[in-house]
Amino acid sequence: MEKKTSILLIYTGGTIGMVKDYSTGALRAFNFEELIKNIPELDQLDCTLKGVSFKEPIDSSNMNPQYWALIASIIEANYEENDGFVVLHGSDTMSYSASALSFMLENLDKPVIFTGSQLPIGDLRTDAKENLITSIEIAALQEKGRPVVQEVGLYFEYKLYRGNRTTKINAEHFEAFASLNHPPLVESGVHLKVHHNYLVKKPLKNKSLVVHKEMDDRVAVLKLFPGINQEVVHAILNIANLKALILETYGAGNAPMDEWFLQELKMAIKKGLHIINVTQCSGGSVFMGHYETSEKLKEMQLINGKDITTEAAVTKAMYLLGAGVQGKLFKTIFETPLRGEML
Repeated sequence: MEKKTSILLIYTGGTIGMVKDYSTGALRAFNFEELIKNIPELDQLDCTLKGVSFKEPIDSSNMNPQYWALIASIIEANYEENDGFVVLHGSDTMSYSASALSFMLENLDKPVIFTGSQLPIGDLRTDAKENLITSIEIAALQEKGRPVVQEVGLYFEYKLYRGNRTTKINAEHFEAFASLNHPPLVESGVHLKVHHNYLVKKPLKNKSLVVHKEMDDRVAVLKLFPGINQEVVHAILNIANLKALILETYGAGNAPMDEWFLQELKMAIKKGLHIINVTQCSGGSVFMGHYETSEKLKEMQLINGKDITTEAAVTKAMYLLGAGVQGKLFKTIFETPLRGEML
């Protein structure tokens, strides 16, 4: 008899595991074991389900690197006896967490699927059931005894995306996430349509899983806007102990050419700050030097974020700093795709 695939559900918190207190209208977390009872359809899945929950489920607004390390540790401790993992997570910071785990789990050769919902599982029109059931189905997909998906993904509203390519774009629609610079890996309709060409390709003999739990949070994000003044820029660039700055520029990586602005960047780089140029557009890529307004940035050796999302840029910087990467090597490695997060 063929062994059933084993999927571990990891509940961190979020709307998907909430029930409404109809006397107050407030949402509260309920016992994780009740999740299975609320979705009897899970019994029809051809896999073995197990579950583990944070001791105290959290709102995803409270997510941080310590919780990422906890998720990574749970996966590490249960890696050998499970074929896949589904992480139930609040949607607000899910793209950050999916991006972080993609870097933390080196040599991953099993699916780690993040999912959640916009409405609680007990609501009449909830999206929680479909998101959870399909995430489990995708995590359980096997071909020739190997998982079909061997990377960190994010599933929401009929599409599985590469986790580190996603951004939350809507706080109300069921289609809450987008991946504008990379197509979906799997689409759910009457059948599951797997786009094999877009999946991370892994060799038959993979290296052992390496779990990186050190994430250095000395990172900041600065979004440019017309009228930004020197006092603001100077204050951010000179934050004590800041190691990396994600600079959200205009369009294809453009920024104002005011002399004070360029001098502030030059001084910060000279002091050792890693400045990463990413576009504040939802889609598209940084192309420094394409316009005159980015030629100066290219000359001063800003790190080219290419088509990376801000979420992935933040977590990749934390990962590299946590690994002790310094100097020019930081720029070299950051500009190199590690987990399919950029071209």
